[in-house]
Formats: sequence, structure tokens, C-alpha cells
Amino acid sequence: MDYLSLIKGSLLLLTNPNDVDPVYDIEAGLLTSRAMDLAVVHARTNPAIAAMMDERYNPPLPTLETLLQYPPGSLGYCYARYLTDMGFAADFYRETPIADDATYLLMRMRKTHDIWHLVTGFGTDVVGEITLKAFEFAQTRRPLAIVLITGSLLKALVQAPESLNHILTQLCRAYQLGQRCQPLLAQRWETAWEKPLHEWQRELGVDANAAIAQLVSD
Repeated sequence: MDYLSLIKGSLLLLTNPNDVDPVYDIEAGLLTSRAMDLAVVHARTNPAIAAMMDERYNPPLPTLETLLQYPPGSLGYCYARYLTDMGFAADFYRETPIADDATYLLMRMRKTHDIWHLVTGFGTDVVGEITLKAFEFAQTRRPLAIVLITGSLLKALVQAPESLNHILTQLCRAYQLGQRCQPLLAQRWETAWEKPLHEWQRELGVDANAAIAQLVSD
């Protein structure tokens, strides 16, 4: 484990919670940890994920303009609308060379992070992000999720203790949903941009929410 990167990233994130760069430093520090090794082992227990890892499946994302050509309500269209409405870029994440299973998983999850947001319906505010992390840990055992959840809980304990019950309730629900539904990491989203978002959600066992319903209806 790279303790220097882990500590550096944690301190920077505490200083500026809205900066995503420290998150990448934290994950770099965890890359060679025993926890990450266990996440790789866990991923390989799923044949579909193991096949993607062996193949290093990582096709380029289409441009937003291309995605917007898909039918309204499709994954491609809703994803492009989501990124546009949120002011996000599809390739916002920090690139890391894919050298082994761990770095492959890291890059695959970075690349599809906002697809997970869209499909699950978890928001991009602080509570939404950490509830997605609870869902994510249930599915992938990614150690970064635990660091970010822990940091957010400590911050709430100090700054807004009255919010802890609500946050913990949401974390529990998200974790249980992650255990219950099909693995999002096993999905080759890029092969079916045209599939309606609600079909993806139904097949995966993820409940749609009002925000997603609004995207589909537009």
C-alpha cells in the first residue's frame, strides 16, 4: 500500500471535498493493498466480469453528439442528456495505464461511473455519491468506497450530526440493493446504447426513480 498517496489524497480531500483529484490519489495509494487484491479475487468469481478482465474490454466512448442520436429513452440518449445537464464530460476521469487486473477494474469503474449513477438513480450530491459507494462496495468490494464513506460519515459527525440517521439509512438501503441486483460491472453497456434505460434497469433489478423517469420522458 502506498501510504504517502493515501494520506496526501485524504488530506487534500478534507481540504476541498469538491475536488476529484485527491480521490485518484487515494485510489493510487490503495492499488497494491490487500483490500484491492480481494476486490480482484471477488470480481473473478463472476464469469462475465472475468471474461471482460481477460479481454481487457475497454472500448472508447462515443461522443455526446453520437449518443444523442439514439432514441429518447435509450441508454445512450439518457446518458448523453445526463452528462449534458450535469455539465460533465464523458472522459473526466484520470487515465491510468492498464497493466494488470487491478488497474483494469479501476479504469473500468472510473469510465462507467456516471452510467452507474444514471442506472441506479443515486444523485451526485454528497449523500448520493456515498450511497452509490455503498452500492458499489456491495457489488465490487472496491476499497476506495470504504474510505470515501468513512470520510463522509466523520465529516457529518462533526458538522451535521443530525443528518447521520438519514445518511446511514440510505447507505444500508444502497448496500442491500447492491447485494440484490445483477452486477453492473459485468455489463457491456457499449454494445447496447440503443436499449431503453428502463429495460436495463428491469433486467438488472434496479428500481427507477423520479429523476430517471424525467430523463426518459423528455
